[in-house]
Amino acid sequence: MGLFEKSIPQELWVKCEGCHEVIFKKEVDRGMGVCPKCQYHFRLTVTERLQMVLDDGALVEWDATIGTTDILGFRDTTTYPDRIEQAQKKTGLTEAVVTGEGRIMNRAVAVGVMDFRFMGGSMGYAVGERISRLFDRARERDCPVVLFSASGGARMQEGIISLMQMAKTSAAVSRFREVGKPFVSVLTDPTAGGVAASFAFQGDVIMAEPRALIGFAGPRVIEQTIKVRLPNGFQRAEFLLEHGMIDLIVARPNLKTTLDTLLRLLSHTPS
Repeated sequence: MGLFEKSIPQELWVKCEGCHEVIFKKEVDRGMGVCPKCQYHFRLTVTERLQMVLDDGALVEWDATIGTTDILGFRDTTTYPDRIEQAQKKTGLTEAVVTGEGRIMNRAVAVGVMDFRFMGGSMGYAVGERISRLFDRARERDCPVVLFSASGGARMQEGIISLMQMAKTSAAVSRFREVGKPFVSVLTDPTAGGVAASFAFQGDVIMAEPRALIGFAGPRVIEQTIKVRLPNGFQRAEFLLEHGMIDLIVARPNLKTTLDTLLRLLSHTPS
């Protein structure tokens, strides 16, 4: 049984959000979470992503103990700590991003992977701190950074604290640039809000998965604000590539080899 078969073992069939066909799940699993009919890229968990990209899927995790405190005492239908606990039980993660060091084609790389299942991949203090430390540790180790974004934006339960993470992570990227190592930013579905407005679009190379939703505000919000109907495909990866906002779109089966090529060329070191 492969990695992708383990994520929802009780389900034999899945409905594709791209073509709306019902597909035998093993076919999707064998294709790295890609629909065999329309090439729609299903969202991946952190574990699936690491297994797909890193040599042997091995990650030495950093800063896993950095968590969030309920600074505002936020409560809606339940308390913020309860929401964090629910997300942790649902995903098996402690926060919406996992960071650490791994290897891609035997090259040491600092890696960050966001998981949309954890409160929509929202960025609060813990996410911002882990990502900032990812760049600082990579700076100390003189190694490149590969960061996979998947987020709806800032975490509303932390108010202005969440918005401060945009500046903090951007400052960490700026410090990292001093060592001259590459930062490859990979935008997955979706990448939005404060994450899109900060580190996600600061990579030396910005790539995306096919059809990924990428932008700041959502299309419906924009249409309601400017009272203009948006063009077809607006905020999809293909639209952004056409308008020069990203550098390339890479299908999942080619992602690891593409990352290896970019890191080799941008690091100015032999393979």
